[in-house]
This record gives sequence, C-alpha cells and structure tokens, in this order.
Amino acid sequence: MKSVTLLAGATVLAFGTMALADGHADVDPAVKARQSHMQLYAHNIAILGGMAQESVEYDATLAQIAADNLVALASINETTYWPEGTGNDMIEGVKALPAIWENMDDFMVKQDGMVTASAAMAGVAGTDLASVQGAIRDLGGACSACHREYRQRDD
Repeated sequence: MKSVTLLAGATVLAFGTMALADGHADVDPAVKARQSHMQLYAHNIAILGGMAQESVEYDATLAQIAADNLVALASINETTYWPEGTGNDMIEGVKALPAIWENMDDFMVKQDGMVTASAAMAGVAGTDLASVQGAIRDLGGACSACHREYRQRDD
C-alpha cells in the first residue's frame, strides 16, 4: 500500500510539473492534469493490450508493473480534474463532453468501474498470458463505458 501511495504522490507531482513546464498558461491546469492522467492510463493499457494481442511477448514482471500503475492511477481522486467550464463546449481541443457535468454522479460511477477493472487486472497480470487476455476485456470495457458517453469521438 505504501508503494501505491508513493506512486500516486509522484504521479500528482509529475502532473504539476508537466502542467507548468508545458507553458500553456491559458489552459486550465485541471485540463492538463486530466489529459496527462489519461495519457498515463493509455501507456499502461497499451503495454497490457500489446501482450494480450500477442503483438509483444508476455512479460509477467512488466505486466504486473503496468497493472499496478493502473491501480495507482485509478486510486487518485479525480474530482479536481473536472471543474465547470472545462468541457469541449468551452475550450477548443478538449474532448470532455458537457454531459460529464450534467451527469457527474454517473461519470464518477464509471470511474469506479476503472478502479474495479484495474484491481482485477493487477490480481492476475503477473500470472500468465491467458489471465491478462481475460482481464483486458473488462479493462477496455471500463474505458469504453466512460468514453462512449463522455468523450468526443474522433472523426
């Protein structure tokens, strides 16, 4: 648990550093933080997804690290990432739909789905390829559940 807390703290510190270093003073820091958080999710899911699809060799240690990273990311309270007025209706280039703020309770329930799916993956990631392949479906489902309703689709 201590390592999860340390990783979560380091992640938060990294977000702050990236937001300041980026030089986009006109972009809400919450937007930069949530985008960075999503990039970290994507990086770790790509590691597991590549293994699940067998496009990269299964590595139990690396799979476990990626899964543990997802647990740490999912454990961060994202409430401060979503202030009013930071959706795609107010900020160009943002993919967060206004439906987030109209349905914040449902949005947070979907975030809880990521917590559950990440924990399930972490429970099996270091076991074997078949277990990763089984857990990746729920992990992808947790991402899709939120993105379907609350993220602008790419054309």
